[in-house]
Amino acid sequence: MSNDPIGQAGDGTQTRIVGKGKATADGPGPEIMAADTLTGNDVYNPANEKLGSIQDIMLDVPHGRIAYAVLSHGGVLGVGDKLYAIPWSALVLDTDRKCFVLDVGKDRLKNATGFDKDHWPSMGDRQWAQELYEYYDQPPYW
Repeated sequence: MSNDPIGQAGDGTQTRIVGKGKATADGPGPEIMAADTLTGNDVYNPANEKLGSIQDIMLDVPHGRIAYAVLSHGGVLGVGDKLYAIPWSALVLDTDRKCFVLDVGKDRLKNATGFDKDHWPSMGDRQWAQELYEYYDQPPYW
């Protein structure tokens, strides 16, 4: 059994976990968590600027992996939000602050290709998926 962080051990796609939560958590977390406990978590950049929150965690069902997280940014009470697909490996789970950290500036996020709730991207489009992972400097999980 490996002690590598969550992800596919050794292939560069691990999701980092920081904070004391690992040592003090009751139950299986933070290595194994229900996806719905992570939805709604805020996302900050290293400058402590709030980028948005996790709206959904999208699964690649045939391969049993997380394809990407959906970051909701802007809008008021869910109206007018712009959504962004974020490679799971680009996020760092901070158990002390109970949030995620994404190493991008607000302007870079603003310039990323986003989508709205009525027009979701398809990870089946490998060109789109490759460009997404390259934009966030992450190796693809596939």
